Amino acid sequence: MGWMNDARLGVNAVLSLVQQRRIRGVLSRKLAVAPPLPVGHFRIAVYFADSDVNMYQIRQWYKPLVELSKRWPVVILSRNPSGANVLLDESPLPVAYVRRVSDLEQVIAEQEIRLVFYVNQNTRNFQMMRYGRRWHVFINHGESDKIYMTTNQFKAYDYSLVAGDAALARLTKVLWDYDFDKRAIAIGRPQADHYSGTLPYTPDHRQVVLYAPTWEGDRPSAEYGSIASHGVALVRGLLADSRYRLVYRPHPRSGVVDPAYRRANAEIIRAIGAANAADATAQHVYDAGAELGWQLAAADLAIVDISAMVYDRLASGKPLLITKPSQPAAEIDTDGFLSDCEWLTESDARSIVPRLESLAQDVAASNRLAAWVRHYFGDVAPGAATARFGAAVETLMERWEEHAALHARDAAPGRVLADPGDPDDEDNG
Repeated sequence: MGWMNDARLGVNAVLSLVQQRRIRGVLSRKLAVAPPLPVGHFRIAVYFADSDVNMYQIRQWYKPLVELSKRWPVVILSRNPSGANVLLDESPLPVAYVRRVSDLEQVIAEQEIRLVFYVNQNTRNFQMMRYGRRWHVFINHGESDKIYMTTNQFKAYDYSLVAGDAALARLTKVLWDYDFDKRAIAIGRPQADHYSGTLPYTPDHRQVVLYAPTWEGDRPSAEYGSIASHGVALVRGLLADSRYRLVYRPHPRSGVVDPAYRRANAEIIRAIGAANAADATAQHVYDAGAELGWQLAAADLAIVDISAMVYDRLASGKPLLITKPSQPAAEIDTDGFLSDCEWLTESDARSIVPRLESLAQDVAASNRLAAWVRHYFGDVAPGAATARFGAAVETLMERWEEHAALHARDAAPGRVLADPGDPDDEDNG
C-alpha cells in the first residue's frame, strides 16, 4: 500500500502548491493598491513570521498596540503570504509584507525601529534578531503554566514583558543566570482592559457558559485538549438544560493531528446547530470569530483546558473550571494556579450541571480565585495593565536613547549590514 501513500502525498503537495500560488496572487493584488508606508515614521515593530493558522497569537494584541501607537507608531512585519493576506484585511495597524530578508532590511533601513515585539517563538524570529541597535522584546501571546512558558528561549531576547509574580516565579525555577530584575518586566494583562465586543445573542435569564478547549497537541506531554474526552458529554449536558447558554470556542487548530478529535469537534458543532433549531430562544453560540474578548467578559462561568485561555479568563476575575487532562503523560504545573484550581474531570463532564451548581455555592473557591488573580496579574482594575504596558515601553525607549547616545560614534541606528548570502532569504510558505 506504499504506492497509495506516495500518491496521496503527491496529490497533497500539488494542491498545496496551487493553494500557495492562489494566496500569493491575492496578496500581490492587495499590495499593488496598498499605499506605501511613511518613511522614518515607525518606532515599534511587531514581527510575525507565521501563517494565518496562528493569527490568534497576534490578534489579541491589536487593541493594546493601537493604544500604544498613539504614543509610539507601530508597524507589523509579516513574513508569510497567508498571514499577510489576513493582516492586510483586518489589522488596525499598518502592515509591511517582508517575505525576503532583503525586504526586511529595506524596512529596517527606512524606519527608526527601536523596539521589536515578538508574540511567539517561531524559529524565523532569529532572522530579525540578527539586527542590533534596537531592543528585541518578547511579549508572548498569553499567560500560561504550560512548559512553553519556561523555555530557555527567553534568554534570546533583550527583554520580556510578563504578566506578574507568577510568571517571574515560574521562570526563576528554570532559567539559570538570568537577570530577572532588569530583563523581565511585569505588566499584567493589557488585553483584559479590552474585553469587549458585540454579543451574538440577546441576554436573558440563561447563565452563559464559555467552553474554550485547546487543540489536541502534538505529543503526549502537551495533550491538554478535552474535546474528545470531556467535550461531547459536557456540551450535551448544557444543551439539555434550558437554564444555560453555551458559547463554544474551540482552538482553531483543533483536529489538525487527531481525526478522532476533529470528529468530536464536528459533533459538538452539529449539536449546537440542532439545539438552536429545536429552540430559537436558546441562542447557543459556536464561535470561530477572530475577536476574543466579549466571550471572557460575558460568560458567567468558563470551562477551559490548560492553555493561555486559563489566564485570559483568570484576568477577568470570574469563575472557571479547568479540564483535567485524560492523557497521563500531560505535564501539569503543580506550583501555580493549577495546584489550587477547580478541576473538571472526564467523569465530572458527564454530570456537568451538578458540578456547576456546586461551584456557584463554593465561597472558599471564590476567595482562592481572587488571591490567584492578584498573584498572576497584580492590579486588575480597568486600565491598570494598559498603564503598566505603556510605562514599560517608555522605560525601554529611555534605555534606547541612553545607548544611542553612548554609541553615537558608531554607524547610524538605522543602518544594517546586507546579508545577500543568507540561505533563508526566501519564505517557507
